[in-house]
Amino acid sequence: MKGTIMNAAAVIAGCGVGLILRRGIPARYQQTLMQGLGLAVFLIGLQMAVKTQNILVVIISMSVGALAGEALDIDRALKRFSENIADKLGGNHGKVAEGFMTASLMFCIGAMAVVGSIQDGLTGDTSTLYAKSLLDAIVSVVLTSSLGIGVGISSVAVLVYQGTITLLAGFFSTLLSEAAVKELTAVGGLLIMGIGMMMLEIKTIKVANLLPAIPAAAVITYIVSLV
Repeated sequence: MKGTIMNAAAVIAGCGVGLILRRGIPARYQQTLMQGLGLAVFLIGLQMAVKTQNILVVIISMSVGALAGEALDIDRALKRFSENIADKLGGNHGKVAEGFMTASLMFCIGAMAVVGSIQDGLTGDTSTLYAKSLLDAIVSVVLTSSLGIGVGISSVAVLVYQGTITLLAGFFSTLLSEAAVKELTAVGGLLIMGIGMMMLEIKTIKVANLLPAIPAAAVITYIVSLV
């Protein structure tokens, strides 16, 4: 799990730098920076979303994910978690929750997170995750300058998500075919686009309640391949 540990550490380090830079950035600059980041996040999600090769898998995954997410009310649970952290740190609840959710999605969703974790678990090759760590550190600095310490807390999500895939690499290498990774990435891209819309204050979307769509995409693609 060396690659995942390095990735989580990179996020924390980037957050630390972002917090330092944040103190010297006037509010109006932070607002404009937030808008620019929102556009960039939306573009990242769009680039991921168009990788789908079966739009029906995406539609079904989003539907299943929405139903499961609402039943579990993941959004409420994550907000409570973020609020508890904010209470202990004396931070702003909304910003901590937004930072945690935005960063968690950006750092955890995508082919690099999945493939890199599998490589680490099966062969010990950490090159993909090391490259991802560098990218995530840079993104963490920029996000933290606008969203605060919630971005650093997302390192826990990175550690749990990628660490789990690494430990279960044998199973996931069979389930997550190239097609499954593409559909998982596409669904994740849609969720990231939703985050971008919220950052731009276009629409409030309970993205957390759509998170089950991600594993659903992998499972549905696997089922389709058997038909």
